[in-house]
Order: sequence, then structure tokens, then C-alpha cells
Amino acid sequence: MVTSPARLQGLNRLEPSPRHQQLSSTDISLAIRPLSLPKSPLFGTDGIRGRVGELLSADLALQVGFWAGQVLQATATAPGPVILGQDSRNSSDMLSKALATGLTSAGLEVWNLGLCPTPCVAYLTSITDAVGGVMISASHNPPEDNGIKFFSSEGTKLPVALQKQIEADLRGSTGKAISTHTWGEHYLRPELLADYVEFLRRPLQSVTDLQGMRVVLDLAWGAAVPLAGQVFAELGAEVICLHERPDGDRINVNCGSTHLNPLKAAVRQYSADIGFAFDGDADRVMAVDAQGRVVDGDYILYFWGQALRAAQQLPGDLLVATVMANLGFERAWRQLGGSLVRTAVGDQYVQAEMQRSGAMLGGEQSGHILCHHYNCTGDGMLTALHLASVVRQSGMSLAELVDQSFQTYPQLLRNVRVDDRERRLHWQECDALTSAIDKAETAMGDQGRILVRASGTEPVIRVMVEAADGQAVEYWTSELVQVVQQYLS
Repeated sequence: MVTSPARLQGLNRLEPSPRHQQLSSTDISLAIRPLSLPKSPLFGTDGIRGRVGELLSADLALQVGFWAGQVLQATATAPGPVILGQDSRNSSDMLSKALATGLTSAGLEVWNLGLCPTPCVAYLTSITDAVGGVMISASHNPPEDNGIKFFSSEGTKLPVALQKQIEADLRGSTGKAISTHTWGEHYLRPELLADYVEFLRRPLQSVTDLQGMRVVLDLAWGAAVPLAGQVFAELGAEVICLHERPDGDRINVNCGSTHLNPLKAAVRQYSADIGFAFDGDADRVMAVDAQGRVVDGDYILYFWGQALRAAQQLPGDLLVATVMANLGFERAWRQLGGSLVRTAVGDQYVQAEMQRSGAMLGGEQSGHILCHHYNCTGDGMLTALHLASVVRQSGMSLAELVDQSFQTYPQLLRNVRVDDRERRLHWQECDALTSAIDKAETAMGDQGRILVRASGTEPVIRVMVEAADGQAVEYWTSELVQVVQQYLS
């Protein structure tokens, strides 16, 4: 159990100190500046996310922190701190400090981890008596974006009902002065990262020796920088790191899990056994084998699922994936006797289905993998370590495992930028697009499928076409993208 400065005397719970008591009989007034908020909900599929200076500002972060503090305290079973972390974006320091000001203004103690992966915040929140956690990050988005993600005291995504309550309080209070009686303290706690590193290593160090395995890690100039190389090296791997410094100007730019060419080149250049690319906040990972082939979330679920199944740790031989999962993966898993349930895109939907069904492994093709044996949220570093362990224990290379697995159906995904938020979120009202989708689906029949959706994390509409015929995939993707550009962009 991790302890706070207030618990160094062996206390089981945080005890109020004089600094946390009412300072006088006069209330403290917190100035709440008027905010210009969009009509659409602030909270998307992964917290609040948008362009800094437009949607996201210090004023917004402060007020979100204050009202989140009120909600977290009201729903907590006992007093506790809030765990706060951030990625390397230039705006993360500003938003982190503003959010901490709001939280402490609400009377909460803040433990600031500094630069760290999102799952580190989730894990430390779950093992301490924290009332919640917050991560400042826009994940795989470009440097000019940022976001605010909230976690419950169990380390899971904050329930939608509580997100709505925070937003309702925020919208109802903007432009008013709020009286407060208390405020909390703000502690820098980077030493707690060691507890997360130990959590990553613990289940592997007695069964896996990565000695002799050459691994390339693309750290994306982001949150994986302080820890990923260290953990792999401590398990015996020879580690080569790319984009290995925190850089707010270059986080995710032509690197990381959404831009795999640098990793492919490095794996071939250094004759590496395996390569891993993380996104900006390290909650997802993509792999590359020695031949430079991409090993995405579908392959990771397949390989890890086989290993858990062999160990009788996969109830019902069930995997949870999203509508983006490749048909080749699904049919191969079913041929092994397994079952697969699909959800909407987003780890929160995967998580909800795993909790409903009792599944222990699920995730997204994009590399956001959840394994309830170890953590309650997606964890790129944990996933990478376990995939490396599966490879080592198989006695084969990752390339050999891929060769013996399954053949994917041709699948093409295109992102079309649509800056108008309302138009993007209500794309189904575009008759030209819905007619084009109907036409494509009729033409392909049961030999293909189409998925069009508005991203919950980026200002884009995603168009995905999958079919047995690669030419049909190319043709219908092009047709649908042109319609989106003509009528919505």
C-alpha cells in the first residue's frame, strides 16, 4: 500500500490536519469566470478533449477541477486524495496546475505524479484510498490538443452519471462566485511511479526472462519515456528506444502507435526480435514483428487469449472486441472453439461488456487492451510486456506466431477531418452519406461490411470498409470519403 505524507505515522485513513479545516468564520470566495461552452456535451468517449485555447483553457480546467472535487467527495466512502498525472504536451503543465487549483479549492488533497502513463494514474488510484484520479492527456491526438480524463476510486473510468453531474454543475455555475470553507494541499509524488513499475514486473519476473531478446520501443516523445525502457531492461531485454525524450512539440508527430514506419525501419535496421510503439499517454500499444509486419490489437488479443486459455484463465474462452475487429481474427478465434463479443468503439464499451459478461480479456484493434487479471484499464506497457512474455514462452518468434495465426480480410480506414462539431456528431442526418452507405452495403452483400462513425476523441469522421475483395475495399472507401468531404467537411 502506498502512503501519503499524512499517513507516514501508520494511519489507515487520511486524518484532517489544521490546514484542511475552516480557516475562519468568513467564507473564501472562488472567482468563477464566465465560460463559453459548446452546446454538445463536454465529456466524450474518453473524458474532455479538444484544442487548447479553444475548448480547453486554464479557466475551464480550474472549474472542472472544482466541480469534480465536489462530486468525488460527495460519492467517496472515506476521505482521500486525488491522484494527478500528465503527458508531455506543452499545455499539460498549465492544465495540470489549473485543475489542481480547482481540486484543492474544493478541499481535496492532490498527489501530483508529474509525467507518467495514464494507466499509472489508474493503478495508483485503485491501490490507495484515493477518491479518484485525473490524467491530463489527449492520448494519440496531435500536440495542439489536450484532454482531462477522470478515474473512479477503483481506477476505472469515472461513471457516465458522475461525468454528467460534473458537467451539469459546471454549466450551472459559470459566471458566479462560489463560497468555499476549506482547501487542500498539493504534493509532488513522483516517487510513487516505482510502485507502478513493480506492479508491471511482479507477475513476469518469476516466469519470464527476456535475456537475449532485442526490443525496439517507440516512446512517441510522451508519457512512456520515464518507464518503458527501464522495465524491459530489468527483465533482461536489450532495449533500443526511439523518440526517447519528453517533447511537447513532437508528441505523436510521425511516431508512436499511429505512425509505425519509424518503428518498422528501426526493427529491420537493428535486426530486432520485436518492436513496440506506444501512444502519447501509453495506454495503448502496437507491435511490429522482425519482418516489419504490424501486429495490432486483434493479433494481440488472439495470442494473449491463447496463452490465457491454455492456463485456464479465460472464462468461457471469451474475448471482447469492437466493431473494428477484423473478420479474419473473429473467424480464426471461433475456429479454435472460442467466442467473441463485439461492442461499439471505445474502451469504455469494452470495459462495460467485460464487466457484464465476466470476460477477462478484451480490447481494440488500435492496441487498447484490457486484461482484468492485472489492471482495470488499458495499459500499453503491461500489454507489451505480456506479449513479449507470450512470445518467449512459446519458443517461437513473433513472426512465426503471426505466420501460424490467421489471414486478415482487407480493411481500409480513412479519417476525414470535419471541424464542425455539430455536423460531425450528427452525420447520420446527411442523406447523401446514408444513401452512399446503403449503396455500398448492397453491392458487397455478405462479403463485406462498412463502419462510419464520428470519432469521440478527434475532429474526424472515420470511414472503414472491410471485404474479401481488396479492390472493392479501395473503391467503396474512396466513394464514401468523397461524399464526406463534399457534404460535411
